[in-house]
Amino acid sequence: MNGRSNYLPTSEIMETEARKLWVPSAEFKKKSNLTHFTEWLRQNRSLHFSSYNDLWQWSATQPEEFWGSLWEYFEIIGTPGTTIMSDDPMPDTKWFEGAELNFAEHVFRRRSDERPAIVFKKESGQKKEISWEELEASCSRLRNYLAGLGLTSGDRVVAYLPNIPEATISFLSANSMGCVWSSCSPDFGVSAVVDRFAQVEPRVLICVDGYSYGGKDFDKKAALREIAEQLPTLEKIILIPYLDPEAELEQSVSWSEVMEQPAAPMQFERVPFSHPIWILYSSGTTGIPKAITHCHGGVLLELLKYLSFHNDVHPGENFFWYTTTGWMMWNYVQGALLCGATIVLYDGSPAVPDTDALWQLAEECRITHLGTSAGYITACMKGGFQPKEKYDLGGLVSIGSTGSPLPPEGFDWVYEQVGKDVWLTSMSGGTDVCSAFVGGNPWWPVYLGEIQCRTLGCNLQAYNEQGQPVMDEVGEMVITQPMPSMPVFFWNDTGKERYRASYFEMFPGIWRHGDWIRITPRDGIVIYGRSDATLNRGGIRIGTSEIYRAVNKVEEVADSLIICLEKSEGEFYMPLFVQLKPGMVLDDNLVKKINKTIREAYTPRHVPDEILEVSDIPYTISGKKTEAPVKKILMGKSPEEAIKKDALRNPSSLDFFVKLAPKLN
Repeated sequence: MNGRSNYLPTSEIMETEARKLWVPSAEFKKKSNLTHFTEWLRQNRSLHFSSYNDLWQWSATQPEEFWGSLWEYFEIIGTPGTTIMSDDPMPDTKWFEGAELNFAEHVFRRRSDERPAIVFKKESGQKKEISWEELEASCSRLRNYLAGLGLTSGDRVVAYLPNIPEATISFLSANSMGCVWSSCSPDFGVSAVVDRFAQVEPRVLICVDGYSYGGKDFDKKAALREIAEQLPTLEKIILIPYLDPEAELEQSVSWSEVMEQPAAPMQFERVPFSHPIWILYSSGTTGIPKAITHCHGGVLLELLKYLSFHNDVHPGENFFWYTTTGWMMWNYVQGALLCGATIVLYDGSPAVPDTDALWQLAEECRITHLGTSAGYITACMKGGFQPKEKYDLGGLVSIGSTGSPLPPEGFDWVYEQVGKDVWLTSMSGGTDVCSAFVGGNPWWPVYLGEIQCRTLGCNLQAYNEQGQPVMDEVGEMVITQPMPSMPVFFWNDTGKERYRASYFEMFPGIWRHGDWIRITPRDGIVIYGRSDATLNRGGIRIGTSEIYRAVNKVEEVADSLIICLEKSEGEFYMPLFVQLKPGMVLDDNLVKKINKTIREAYTPRHVPDEILEVSDIPYTISGKKTEAPVKKILMGKSPEEAIKKDALRNPSSLDFFVKLAPKLN
């Protein structure tokens, strides 16, 4: 035991009760940033909160007071402005009008000579550390080069880069001068990149000649030529020779040449609070991806809030999340620098040389906070891995999980096979706010299958069809009060038409996120999947995550996808598609086993009408299952209408569904 928690084994808790897996120790709670914040509120605002529920209630219902207090608590550098929050309803609420600041300036105020800023490892095993001195020097050189090109505040700098130190350097350099950042990972195809970058009209592209993944090299020079041809506003390409040290590209300048610029102390262009910081993108499965634009001030306050209070990141710790530059979690990772942590970057497959590669990384880099996906945890669980028996994970304080709902079995696996005293901080939010609406709480226990709490400043509710809040019932996830990290706009979205259509059509003036959730009697959160992919069988709603949770118990199945088709005269057809592990056969016995597992875990209504084997399950590039597009294909829509193949990680996985569709119509 290390003073962080008390683990409660299964045998000591009745299965009929909500089962606690972890309870924070008094010492852990006392040392948390959340405790420090509440003490600060008591001393500086005469506000007294005896429980997290009281603190959350205040923060969620008094947003102006809460977000204003964060400006002071985190000692934001810059002018505070004249007002904290306008009276305009979402999505037109204005924050800290008149305030000016710079995100990167807050990163470099955490500079330290005693620890590295970045620890980086490649799949091949190469590892290096970037000191704060080296980081600042590299950023100042690139900043000077960009300024020499005539770039100024508001110009767009885009990147086609893996998760490497140069990506962080490029972002901080552009950000320091008020430029707007946007990135894609090099596994994106040409159309996927152009669909995103062409919208924002970049002046500079920073890229690599190729990348490595799963033991294979992928040359991207031909793709880069096509991308450059389709970005007419592009004035300069900066090439990082990542695969081949001698790599060249027409009309490009090499990274090494840029790094020959003289270094100087960093300078920071302070910009209005609402000035764009970066542009993220929706998955783009059914059309051109939405260019979701966030602002300097909103992102700064939100990342400081979440990482400090809900992830409990402290100076000197090592923070890691497995991600690519094309997923919002990469942007989230940069926020750990704001908290004085060292960020750990990994480029490559998490399954090389084996599925437990991230646990090996945790040992090698003494990771304090390790973030991954629910899919990775499930894969480790189904693979029978026991990290605690193989690796020294004594430095690990928390494990973060996001991307999709983590099944209860995944919770159990973490505490049985990783560590009894680790804090499992499952979280959910999205590209929409570049953070989480629900997540970790260092004051509360971890319950089996539940995300711990609604985050501070986020007035999240579950709404029924009548638009009424419900407790301990499944409902639509909604946000009823504005947050400064909500997008300022979608790029090129005149009158915010796409913005309003995305979140505000179902409940006017209320943000509808598109997830089915239940707020438990403990104020925890259970997420049942996307509401637009809900299985509506005979008027009974079934969350897709319930099916996946049951199927995950069947060891022969590697992955699965479930949909429900509404047929004529009120009939329904609900097929389950399964990807089997190598060597397994979908015979009658396995079909019966799957159906029995689902029936016993839930109800007969959950049992599929048919089980079909597929060679692969379709996923978006960001790692989300594509239930809704597959449903559209099986209902007769052409693949081109249902989904943009460039938005998929594995486009050929759709072939099975395209061939099946005519048989169902």
